Amino acid sequence: MRCLPIAAFLSLLTACGPAGRAPASLPEVLRLPAGEVSYQPPGETLRAGYPVTPAPLTARYPRGLSIMKRQVSQADYAACVLAGGCKPLDAAQRQAAARDLPAVGISWTDASAYADWLSARTGRRWRLPTYPEWVYAAGSAYREELRLPDGDDPAQRWLAEYDAQSRRQQEDVEVRPFGAFGVNDLGLMDMAGSVWDWTSDCHARRILDAPGEDADAGRNCGIRVAAGRHIAYLPDFIRDPKGGACSVGIPPANLGFRLVLEED
Repeated sequence: MRCLPIAAFLSLLTACGPAGRAPASLPEVLRLPAGEVSYQPPGETLRAGYPVTPAPLTARYPRGLSIMKRQVSQADYAACVLAGGCKPLDAAQRQAAARDLPAVGISWTDASAYADWLSARTGRRWRLPTYPEWVYAAGSAYREELRLPDGDDPAQRWLAEYDAQSRRQQEDVEVRPFGAFGVNDLGLMDMAGSVWDWTSDCHARRILDAPGEDADAGRNCGIRVAAGRHIAYLPDFIRDPKGGACSVGIPPANLGFRLVLEED
């Protein structure tokens, strides 16, 4: 069976229209080149009961990565709701159906349901990116997540948190049209904008000075990783991060998502 190039495949899907197997429109997918990225593992790392900064990890992508150029739009998500594949959004976002604005008020569960729906209708596997995949795609637009001071001095940690919160209040939190926050060096839009992207990663707690500690003992997949200007951790059902549900660190401004397209 001969496979279509990504561009031709997406053009065919667009032509299907509402009566076809796919939504009337589909975000453009960019094929990123082969490469690698260094990143801080998401979650908490403890030594002697106190938080420390872990050694960075390296993820390699010898075949590159195919990922949506922009986030899923309000119109994209509304099509999934209309088809019965996604839950309606909360009242504040329910009527949002713009094609040039990202869908927000999206929980991790909502984003996963959209990926399943889109996969079923296109015959291709769409999924949320892993956290290192997102960091790789963000490229130079990525800002390393908040790293609080190591050690047991609560005053230093409080000052770092206060400083980060002060800077956070000065950032643009409005939902703006695609491209308003720029295009990174790989061609992806708004990787450090006002909408955070859900990833597939779970929150993890690593204990460095506990021999024989199960590496997965501290994994909590009820808490998921969202990536944007900084890393954030939220329960998988949360749609509004302003409700105070952020489990660790600074809450994001808005929650949305973009998907990775698996290659054959």
